[in-house]
Amino acid sequence: MKVSKHICVYSLSSINSGDVMRENKIVGIGANVFDTLYTVDTYPTEDTKMRANTVKASGGGPCATGLVAASKLGGSCAFIGNISDDNGAKFLKEDFEKYGVDTEYINIKSGYDTFCSCIWLAQDTTSRTCVFYRGNVPPTEIDENMAQAIANAEILMVDGNDMEAAIEGAKIAKANNTKVLYDAGGLYEGVERLLPYADILIPSEEFSLGHTGASTAEEAAKILYEKYSPEVVVITQGKKGGIIYDGEAVKSYPSFLVEAVDSNGSGDVFHGAFAFAITEKMSYNKACVFSSAVSALKCTKIGAREGVPSYEETIKFLKERGSNEFKENLE
Repeated sequence: MKVSKHICVYSLSSINSGDVMRENKIVGIGANVFDTLYTVDTYPTEDTKMRANTVKASGGGPCATGLVAASKLGGSCAFIGNISDDNGAKFLKEDFEKYGVDTEYINIKSGYDTFCSCIWLAQDTTSRTCVFYRGNVPPTEIDENMAQAIANAEILMVDGNDMEAAIEGAKIAKANNTKVLYDAGGLYEGVERLLPYADILIPSEEFSLGHTGASTAEEAAKILYEKYSPEVVVITQGKKGGIIYDGEAVKSYPSFLVEAVDSNGSGDVFHGAFAFAITEKMSYNKACVFSSAVSALKCTKIGAREGVPSYEETIKFLKERGSNEFKENLE
């Protein structure tokens, strides 16, 4: 689109003219979802009624929840995109504000349906089942202020939703030394157009195997690295932890065993924690361990965003679990 091309040129000329103060270190383009969470003893059978134990409204979506996680850990974050003006969207905007995520770059579009989901949290298996409706909010068009925010940031988080805006944002990021962190959790249409812009590629194991056709995560990591040339590939494997590959050696990072009550959003939280860790100058290896701990602690509380721990809680947890590489942060 003509506007986007103009903005990209504007961003290049303005940023390359001299040093710029970076305001929000982490910005994101992607899904922002209104979740309704039901806790149940077990999943219901078809054509029956069941009493829920609790019901809770919560913000969700990979990118948006990642930004909240980074903000709760102490990062400066902003969401870029369109939302509606219905009750779900009002909740989401207020939720961002409650958790300190900048809403300056949100455009409100009247008369549309918000991306929403209904999530069952089964207490007997500690698993979750999600039914979602994508809504019909128009795609984001990157304007001049959004482009400047991307160029001024250290990290742009994308998740494969709002695809055209994510690709345009990634182009601006690459032209201005802003790292692109791609939360590749879903095999969305057009992902092959966004993947080449990723500096930090963090796919789920399901995405990695599905996209590459590999039989193991280790093989998939190498294929993704060779094909798309990111700085690092981190494949998340849920309760198994995950692996990290930087072109030299495949390494594992741990998961942390906790009493989980809600695993929904734990992957989103991992990505946000990782973005925060990088702005704190942690190495990629250290960022994996830190983010795994944040994600584990989140699972001990209900709510993808509400359950995110503070930085201090995370460091204390890591010390208790014997992660000595974080010792210097504790003395």
